[in-house]
Amino acid sequence: MNLLYWLDPWEPSPTVVIAVLAAAILYARGARHARVSLLRRISFWFGLTALYIALHTRLDYFFEHEFFMHRLQHLVLHHLGPFFIAWSYPGAALRAGIPFSWRRRFIGPAVRTQPMRLILNVVFNPVVAVVLFVGLIYFWLLSPIHFKAMLDWRLYRVMNWSMVVDGLLFWWLVLDPRPAPPARLAPGRRIMIVVAAIPPQIVLGALIFFTPRELYPIYSICGRAFTWISPIRDQQIGGLLLWIPGSMMSVFGALIALRHWMRLSARERLIEERRRDAPVATRPPAPVQAH
Repeated sequence: MNLLYWLDPWEPSPTVVIAVLAAAILYARGARHARVSLLRRISFWFGLTALYIALHTRLDYFFEHEFFMHRLQHLVLHHLGPFFIAWSYPGAALRAGIPFSWRRRFIGPAVRTQPMRLILNVVFNPVVAVVLFVGLIYFWLLSPIHFKAMLDWRLYRVMNWSMVVDGLLFWWLVLDPRPAPPARLAPGRRIMIVVAAIPPQIVLGALIFFTPRELYPIYSICGRAFTWISPIRDQQIGGLLLWIPGSMMSVFGALIALRHWMRLSARERLIEERRRDAPVATRPPAPVQAH
């Protein structure tokens, strides 16, 4: 088996191809005009490639036939891929990649509509962001829901895309390097929401790891990809992936948000010092009175 075999999708999806290709073209086109560092470019392409591999390659067979592989897939879709895309801060490049006439006639008016503003205000609300980020993990791991999602290919794709979209929204909110405004949250609140997402992930991962019975029999019913791994051991590995790597990604996000906070605080102090010193430096000398 060569590399082309693994790149061949297990279940072809035109939606994945169109979405990834559109993002790649817009970014490549816009990065030529926007100021994008090499590190940010690498971060974006790594994140986008990771999403494609997790969604549209032969690995999808293993994601559907082993619980720990499924958790590895969602770790990429919900954490790793969106994290690196948001870390690259691709907004300027993607915006520059859209033709100006499209931005003026379609994108701008659509974003400024009242329904769109309401939607953005809701999904970027810090409480809603945390609840969605953690709640989707819990929802799709409910045993009856998980059973149906792994049997119905349409629900399976809804599940995967919901993780991607929510991951992009959450990490975009947390890793925004700008001050507020124009960022939606102040740096301190970004740290709070990503820290708030850590305990529920630890609790769920530990619950799955320590449960002595099989929580997800769908993998035994449909046939396991790795027959030498017992169902309980498969479940334990999946719980650990949610418990440790998932939580660590949130810790990394908190550290990056803290770094942005320190940088913005230092810049604000510098601006305040310049404002304070400016009147003294520009004040004209007092006239000398003749006696």
